[in-house]
Amino acid sequence: MPLIKVAIAAFDQIRPFHLSVPCAVFGDPSGDDAPSFDVQVCAIESGELRTQAGFGITTPYGLRELERAQVVIVPSWRHPAEAAPAPLLAALHRAHERGATLVGLCLGAFVLAETGLLDGRHATTHWRGTEHFTQRFPEVKLEPNVLYVDQGDVITSAGTAAGIDCCLHVVRRQFGAEAANRIARSLVVPPHRQGGQAQYIERPVLAGAQDNPLTRTLSWAERHLDQSHSLDSLAARALMSRRSFTRHFRQHLGMTVGQWLLTQRLSLAQRMLETTDQPIERIAERAGFGTALSMRQHFGAAFNTTPSTYRREFRGPEA
Repeated sequence: MPLIKVAIAAFDQIRPFHLSVPCAVFGDPSGDDAPSFDVQVCAIESGELRTQAGFGITTPYGLRELERAQVVIVPSWRHPAEAAPAPLLAALHRAHERGATLVGLCLGAFVLAETGLLDGRHATTHWRGTEHFTQRFPEVKLEPNVLYVDQGDVITSAGTAAGIDCCLHVVRRQFGAEAANRIARSLVVPPHRQGGQAQYIERPVLAGAQDNPLTRTLSWAERHLDQSHSLDSLAARALMSRRSFTRHFRQHLGMTVGQWLLTQRLSLAQRMLETTDQPIERIAERAGFGTALSMRQHFGAAFNTTPSTYRREFRGPEA
């Protein structure tokens, strides 16, 4: 796999968690065939950077390296009302002009908005900063109820843990679902959580990996998505009453059986579109949609795209 240079902007009074999120995702050594990222933490200010946890950070990299990266991440910002320094904004502009993808995690969306690159476009940020954001950047179309917003060359995420979702999405966009899933498994996080945005939603993971009738039944259902399933049939297979199965299912997965089955089928369809040359009709059958028309309808509702377009986006024009 090609080496992708990732530059992470670090500043004085940064929260260690915000800095660690992109470092963990892009710096994860999850195998010989894993995506290759050259991660550099770039100081936007001179001297030792103090964190809000009380320890300091030093790095040999600065704004010059940030300008040269293919992916530039602003992992947060000190305060919604504080303007970003002009040298940082200029470096972001130069990186963008050179073709870099800019990513603003949490309050880092404020910094990207300050560059003007989000004017007239959609973005998101931490829910606590939404009022400040709309006041400071009325030209930006804020989406407060999503995990992240991908505008192609500029990506923004909601607060804290949503930064993990966003960074995994960047990996997925660059290298496909299997690469992102491998990193997510290494970090023990779901590849994607449900959100209101038309984003690439991966299947939710079962809370607790213990072996029990529920996990065994769902594992079996995952391997037989081409068959018809219902709440009653799955409860019977788990040797549980309908009421008990429903209670355990909601407790561990936080959704209905129908919602879970749909996410599994969509996830399988995504993986097959990304990794095989099988026709849409065969994928629809294997994923349990029955017909290509049914799969197209569900795909459009979930991802605001068609299976054919999705395949081209993740596999290139040759697909």
